Amino acid sequence: MKKTIYILIFFISVVTFSQNQSLFEKANALYNDGKYAEAIDDYMAILETGNHSAELYFNLGNANYKLNNIAPSIYYYEKALRLDPDNTDIKNNLAYAQNMTIDVVDVVPDSGISKLLKSLANKFTFDFWAKLAIVFVFVFVVLFLLYYFAYTTIRKRISFIASILALILMSITLTLAFYKFDLDKTDNPAIVFAQESKIKSGPNLNSEEAFRLHEGTKVQVLETFDNWKKIKLADGKTGWVIQEDIKMLK
Repeated sequence: MKKTIYILIFFISVVTFSQNQSLFEKANALYNDGKYAEAIDDYMAILETGNHSAELYFNLGNANYKLNNIAPSIYYYEKALRLDPDNTDIKNNLAYAQNMTIDVVDVVPDSGISKLLKSLANKFTFDFWAKLAIVFVFVFVVLFLLYYFAYTTIRKRISFIASILALILMSITLTLAFYKFDLDKTDNPAIVFAQESKIKSGPNLNSEEAFRLHEGTKVQVLETFDNWKKIKLADGKTGWVIQEDIKMLK
């Protein structure tokens, strides 16, 4: 019975992949013919099957950019960049789309140590740093045992120094793992989709207006209260926005 289910799942997966590939090629042809809205419909149909890829999001961003859909183009470029963070084409096209936005938000630079730590932690995933820390723990234990059972002074000295080095590397990678975990936990980006959104000082319509944002601006969501999201801009400003005005990237 289980074997039959597995075969059925495999068959469905193959058929879905084939259909998506055909639909993707059709959407690309529509895009090349200048039929951007039709191309978007086909790209979205692929997304609805649960298929996600940097290339698919990139093409969605391009099609929306051609139609001057500021918020959707930035949204899909950002989605593509999350899957392929080193892709130069995605970065360049995202920059072009961001030039169409109205809001000018100055980025508050990180301090030297914080910038270095964040850059290093973001090189790899939390899982990678955690697994690397475990490897260094194992190496430390092996080296310590070699030190404990070594008969000669030179072997004891070498294994002791190596074990201390492994312990230091374990501490560094463990720190980076927890730092990366915190970065991922607090990273809740969203794109403003409303043409103009009134940002309030509190989570209700009667609160004082703090400032206004326009479509395409990227924000970080700090917390949620009922139908409101507390957001933070790159320049440090915070406020509350009704959740229908933004779209989460995660």
